[in-house]
Amino acid sequence: MRRNMIRISGLLVCLLLALSGTGMAQQGDSTTTKKVRFTPEDRANKMSDKLDRRLNLSSQQDKDIHTINTDITRRMEALKHNTTLSKKDKMQQMKALNEERSQRFKSVLTPEQFKKWNDWEMKKKEQMEARLDKKQQKRNAR
Repeated sequence: MRRNMIRISGLLVCLLLALSGTGMAQQGDSTTTKKVRFTPEDRANKMSDKLDRRLNLSSQQDKDIHTINTDITRRMEALKHNTTLSKKDKMQQMKALNEERSQRFKSVLTPEQFKKWNDWEMKKKEQMEARLDKKQQKRNAR
């Protein structure tokens, strides 16, 4: 009987240690995790690399796309930090920059590549809208 009590006590101690260790590990992760902010150049590089992989760009197209992405992302970053504009004005100007990117891409990409890129962009927009709808439904359910 005494031997069983010692075993049970040992198991409980092990269980408590395991649970407290797990709790501390999770707590440590949340305090050290920071949202990584990419520079406009980093975002342009990332976008250009994705486009190169998806559209099989030539080396000249890759350079041109990278130049366009760098220019647009820098201008978008400047817009984000512009405190004199209203939120609505910022959104309108960002939309205009995305339209400009599209027009500039059209002059660099072949019609097939542009269609493939445009379809990809539309799919991303649809997914984003679906996520926003889902968030809105959750808020309304509360």
